[in-house]
Order: sequence, then structure tokens, then C-alpha cells
Amino acid sequence: MDAIKAVQHYINRIVSDTSGMKVLLLDNETTSIISLVSTQSFLLSKETYLVDRIDNRSRDEMRHLKCVCFLRPTDSSIQALLDELRSPKYGDYYIYFSNILKKSMIELLAENDESEVVREIQEFYADYYATTPFLFHMGLTPSVHPLFAEGHSWNPGALARTVQGLSALLLALKRRPNIRYERNSAMALKLGQELEYTMDHESNLFGAKAGDKKTHLLIVDRKNDP
Repeated sequence: MDAIKAVQHYINRIVSDTSGMKVLLLDNETTSIISLVSTQSFLLSKETYLVDRIDNRSRDEMRHLKCVCFLRPTDSSIQALLDELRSPKYGDYYIYFSNILKKSMIELLAENDESEVVREIQEFYADYYATTPFLFHMGLTPSVHPLFAEGHSWNPGALARTVQGLSALLLALKRRPNIRYERNSAMALKLGQELEYTMDHESNLFGAKAGDKKTHLLIVDRKNDP
């Protein structure tokens, strides 16, 4: 397992698969995800002329350039992308999402691509913040996603983001683990159940339920530390 190399692999694909001079558009979170594992000089070496935010509407129109987008599949990023496609500033668009994309989102993008500038849509599972090869986090901050709700239970937003991040990591590493959680922790149980549901629901991505007997995911609750 190497969390950094897993993200770097996807970033390399994003900027290498589209040849020629290009613009890279990111959202708030993918900007931070990339900055942890890549450099401006690397992006320039892959003919990335400009790096900007998808929600920056003051960008100049450069229809001679290709545009590569790397975004989280959130409502705000999808809306910013729809606004971009309704008034495209670049010639061709190659769109990569950091996690599983709902079918309804794909249909929505197709409906709004009236100029027919979208050339590709893919899922590249780099939806977590890799700080070392063996340490990563989900970027949860108390002001945006408080961890706890009432009674030391999961805040729904924090739970959803944690499941999304863990799912992306497992897909990047091509693992479907056996999940083990702390017996006395309702939060550990809930996280394990939600992650198991995601793997079952997306079995075409994760593979068969008994496909990976050697990998185990241990969920512990640090509130119970002595």
C-alpha cells in the first residue's frame, strides 16, 4: 500500500493521456489533493499551460487549448462544470472525477453539453489527502464537516465523506477487504456497515464479495483509548 503513489498514478494519467498544450481545472478539494503529491514543474513538463479553479468565471477564453478537469463529484463542482459547459472557454474537455459518478450526473452533463465539447468522462479514484505513503485523511474540518452529531454519533456529512474517501482508496489499491470493527463502538459499526453497503452496491467496481481474503480493514474508535 502506498497512498501517495496511488494518487500520483492518477495525476500522471490525467495530464499525460491528453496530448498537447492544455489547461487543468480543479475544484477546492482536488486543488489540495494534487498539491500534496505533485509539483508545478511536473505539470508543466506534461504541457499543462495553466492551472485554475473551475469556479473562477473570470478566466480568459482560449478555444485553441484543450481543457482537463479533475473534480470531486459534489453538487457544487457539478454545477460549476455545467456552467462551464454552457459557455465553454476551451476547445475540448476531458473530465475526470475523483470518485464514483452517479448515472444521473452523467445524463445531466450530456444534456448541458450543447456545444459538444466533452470528449471523455472517467473516474480516477484519488478522493483522499495522502500525506505519507501510509497516512491519509479526508480533509474533514470542524467548520465544514463536524465529526459528531448528538450523542457521539456520526454527523451524516462526515460519515458520507469518510465512506467516499475510503472507497476511493480501496478502488485505487484494487482491494475489497474484510471489514473488522471495534465491538463496543456504534460509530465503528456504522462506518463498517456503510462501507460494506457501498462495496456491495458497486460490486462491478470492487469485485466479488469473497474476492480478497488477505486484506483486512480494521476500524477502531479512538474515543475508547485508555
